[in-house]
Amino acid sequence: MRVLDAAEAPIAWIEKHAGIAALEAGATEVLPADTIEEIERVGIALKGPCTTPVGKGFSSVNVQLRKRLNMYAAVRPVRSLEGVQTRFQNVDLVIIRENTEGLYSGAESQVTDDVIISMKVATTPACKRIAHWAFRYATQRQRRKVTVFHKANIMKMSDGLFIDVAAQVHSREYPNIEYQQMIIDAGCMKLVQDPTQFDILLLENLYGDVVSDLCAGLVGGLGVVPGANIGDEFAVFEAVHGSAPDIAGQNIANPLALLMSAVMMLNHIGQERSDDRATASAQRIKKAYDQALKDGEKTRDLGGTLGTDAFADAVIARL
Repeated sequence: MRVLDAAEAPIAWIEKHAGIAALEAGATEVLPADTIEEIERVGIALKGPCTTPVGKGFSSVNVQLRKRLNMYAAVRPVRSLEGVQTRFQNVDLVIIRENTEGLYSGAESQVTDDVIISMKVATTPACKRIAHWAFRYATQRQRRKVTVFHKANIMKMSDGLFIDVAAQVHSREYPNIEYQQMIIDAGCMKLVQDPTQFDILLLENLYGDVVSDLCAGLVGGLGVVPGANIGDEFAVFEAVHGSAPDIAGQNIANPLALLMSAVMMLNHIGQERSDDRATASAQRIKKAYDQALKDGEKTRDLGGTLGTDAFADAVIARL
């Protein structure tokens, strides 16, 4: 918040609770009604990592948000950062994950004491809208290629539908974008051999969850990648790493992933609401944290010495 304010981002902050913080504030649910009503009213949110109590009967805050707000596109940009040493250089990927179906639909049943069935759900409308979203994103951002990872050689109906619909959307409406299909196990091997051969990856829910974290590992881990959940009406931007309650309040957590997610949010505001101030602020902040990392101003997880506040100060000093 300090960084965005210093960059003169056109943001008025409204703070609401979720997760354990909501319970500690007196709520009876991890996602209180007034929190989600405020997101629905405003349309955009920046969400910090939330802890959901384990084994207490509470459902995930993230899952609730995605279902309630119909945010069907999970977007995870992954790029190499100068100053963050990894095995790879020049990585520049965007993972786009269908957020509402697949095995994560939760359609499970117990047939006998020893047999449980989990159903993988795929529908034409959901496959079509995520394909449209991916190709539209590629066109708007001037990306060159969309690669669909799948396992249609085994799951011929569900994954088969996913790739068939993606191919139709490509051929009929987005022939300007290069299109590629790849079996996911071979795709993962190629990712760790040379990630620069890929541009945008389009995946169903479970594959997208796994591969997005794999790709984060190519550039330094979950502490240096942003994320967003976007639908036709609402968008929630978030750091995708966990809440790390063991280090909360000690001024040692790396704020970079959340700051990057805030930059995604500002770019979204700039594009969807034609707000040049938001886009300008996003560009300034991105340049500032890139320069801070290049100058060796990093938190401990990246091999530096800075605390949370000190890293924010380093970014602000470079705006």
